[in-house]
Amino acid sequence: MCVDRHDVGLLMLRLGTGAVLCAHGAQKLFGWFDGPGMTGAAEMMESVSYLPGRPSAMASAAAEAGGGVLLAMGLATPAAGAAAAGGMAGAAAVHAPHGFFAQNGGLEYPAFLGMVAASIAVMGPGRLSLDHVMGHTLNRSWMVPSALAAVAAAATVVIGARQRRIQAAQADTDNAD
Repeated sequence: MCVDRHDVGLLMLRLGTGAVLCAHGAQKLFGWFDGPGMTGAAEMMESVSYLPGRPSAMASAAAEAGGGVLLAMGLATPAAGAAAAGGMAGAAAVHAPHGFFAQNGGLEYPAFLGMVAASIAVMGPGRLSLDHVMGHTLNRSWMVPSALAAVAAAATVVIGARQRRIQAAQADTDNAD
């Protein structure tokens, strides 16, 4: 197998992005790295109108930890990248009211992680990956648009439901005044 700088670059990108995503998922799942654990993550999800909280936290943690591990390994790359991108779309929706930049609590960081994950899904994992070793059985060309479209549809439904809850709560508050 001839490895070129493209393959090494993709490996580095997958490892770095996968590690960051996995660490964020581990914060939610296990409370590692000063994270809230599942109970705290569920409470946080409810506080930002992702209901019910525990299933929302589990889905977020699975997208981050699962997507991150799979991206790092270069396994099922279209599904892994799409899952991580979908999770980050949900996180970006929470941060969007604070603008773009992370220092103001904005969506910059989750949007960037989501874009990188989606880009890896589109580019593929490279030759230094389990997908390559397995003959790309979980990394077919048709899987990329299918995975990204399915996750985009699911994220649209989940984020839309959250937005409707926020608007209804705001309307209730306005009517109470």
